[in-house]
Amino acid sequence: MEYRRLGASGLLVPALSFGAGTFGGRGALFSAWGDTDAAQARRLLDISLEAGVTMFDTADVYSDGVSEEVLGAAIKGRRDQLLISTKAGLPTGPGPNDAGSGRSRLIGAVESSLRRLGVEHIDLFQLHAFDAGTPVEETLAALDDLVRAGKIRYLGASNFAGWQLMKSLAAADRGGLTRYVAHQVYYSLVGRDYEWELMPLGQDQGVGAVIWSPLGWGRLTGKIRRGSPLPEGSRLHQTAQAGPPVDDDLLYDVVDVLDDIAADTGKTVPQIALNWLLGRPTVSTVIVGARDEDQLRQNLGAVGWRLDPAHIARLDKASATTAPYPYYPYHRLPDFTRLNPPPV
Repeated sequence: MEYRRLGASGLLVPALSFGAGTFGGRGALFSAWGDTDAAQARRLLDISLEAGVTMFDTADVYSDGVSEEVLGAAIKGRRDQLLISTKAGLPTGPGPNDAGSGRSRLIGAVESSLRRLGVEHIDLFQLHAFDAGTPVEETLAALDDLVRAGKIRYLGASNFAGWQLMKSLAAADRGGLTRYVAHQVYYSLVGRDYEWELMPLGQDQGVGAVIWSPLGWGRLTGKIRRGSPLPEGSRLHQTAQAGPPVDDDLLYDVVDVLDDIAADTGKTVPQIALNWLLGRPTVSTVIVGARDEDQLRQNLGAVGWRLDPAHIARLDKASATTAPYPYYPYHRLPDFTRLNPPPV
């Protein structure tokens, strides 16, 4: 396994992390993702740790907190072998303070996550979304207090717009508060919006990307192709509307190229899609999920090799879309990539 620095921090994280969104299976959305229990989770952790996957990502809203509980049960006796990443900020109840990033909410959320996980500290704590109703200074001061109290080691954001992340970083610098070193973002071959603003911001400010849904919300599994109906067992039947939208023609064009490269390399479609992401600038770690051992082992096959430049160029071309204003027509990602090469 390759290990990379998380942004400008001193923390080394594996190129692939494990996403525990399939743990628990509570609620309509998460039951469609999976219903892994503690015994099954322990087996998946065994395989992950053996392969060098040492970071495990969850959130307080995943299965109404059950994901954190299952992960906590699975890590007992080996806490010092791994990193825990979790998130808070989305609604967890009907109360007026059951969402957002106010001081009271964040302190309570962290205490609850620590209890469910059965640990004394969280290695990477991320805000699940930006709270425009709370001053960023209040949010950052509360998080800084939690870091100083030893309950959190590193801070990150998730799903922030560029101005929201930059405003937060500037406020942290102004107040001498702990900075965000990670940004958990959606990024895939069929969803490259991250590149226009957030990628150069991350490069400039030392914020590493933690990638969620790297297979385009389950569309780059190799089971969805032009001219074929959606497979009967696909979770997209239940979850497509909850995830990032993808244009069908773009998807099919990308999958056609992935199929060709799979034939050339002997790798699977998802392994190629994941490997492409691992070569992108600012990417610190890519979160992969798995409902069973076979799926996990398939995903682990995305590391230990590199796509050749010709294959990368074909994928870049097939997945390219017109940049939104004001980046079009001035933004050219290949130039940016040459100036800021991905970590070796």
